[in-house]
Amino acid sequence: MNPPNCAQALAAAQALGLERLDAQLLLLHALGKPGDARAWLLAHDTDVLAEKAAEDFRAMCLRRAAGEPLAYIVGSKEFFGLALQVDARVLVPRPDTETLVDWALECLKAPDMPLEPAVLDLGTGSGAIALAIAHSLQTNGRESKVVAVDASPDALEVARGNATRLGLKLDFIESHWLEKVSGHFHLIVSNPPYIASADPHLEALAYEPLAALAAGEDGLDDIRTIARQAPGSLQPGGWLLLEHGYDQAEVVCALLAREGFVQVQNRLDLAGIARCSGGQWPGG
Repeated sequence: MNPPNCAQALAAAQALGLERLDAQLLLLHALGKPGDARAWLLAHDTDVLAEKAAEDFRAMCLRRAAGEPLAYIVGSKEFFGLALQVDARVLVPRPDTETLVDWALECLKAPDMPLEPAVLDLGTGSGAIALAIAHSLQTNGRESKVVAVDASPDALEVARGNATRLGLKLDFIESHWLEKVSGHFHLIVSNPPYIASADPHLEALAYEPLAALAAGEDGLDDIRTIARQAPGSLQPGGWLLLEHGYDQAEVVCALLAREGFVQVQNRLDLAGIARCSGGQWPGG
């Protein structure tokens, strides 16, 4: 059987159930072209694939059709304008998490924040949040101390690799939340596990690390731990910002208020859902 041309290959991928965009990105990857070269495919739809490229594309399509995230197959994901390498050791960064980064940068622009703030990212995974904050501050000519924490040495290896590739200096600590963290920070951010352990949605996330997704019967075990530990690591006037589930804003805000945080509030994600909640530690 002769190798297909580009149009035929894409049609076969869609017949497997792949979305058109996913199929295009996989084909570009198989051809060794960047993900922003989709226009090339349109201009070359009658080009016949080399046999190796056709085989690679077919194999990647089968992986995607089985539910494996696109980012794991191509090995990268863009987040906040940064190209991050990702694999099954870490969660795939989601666009909604950019809401947390936007809020963090907003806090760091406040008049009472120092020019060189200390920032802590708990459960850093691929390093997405920490790297986005560090890069944004550096771009604006601000020095910072950004510390990225994860309990998984595998995740930290991925995050370190991304920091090196991006030329960004971060400190990394292997710790279960704040247990091994010393010092005080002007801002603590976290996108912790927040899915209930029996939630049926976990089945669709089977390729991603369960420990980074689920957090007890109601999904709030890790958020409770962070809210309880964070005051001991915050500067007076410092902020704690947390990403959480679509229906958890009210309970997370109440939890932060009970722990003594003030100015407790939330931020909406791209879909208009209260996706992040946070508060300020009194003083300062």
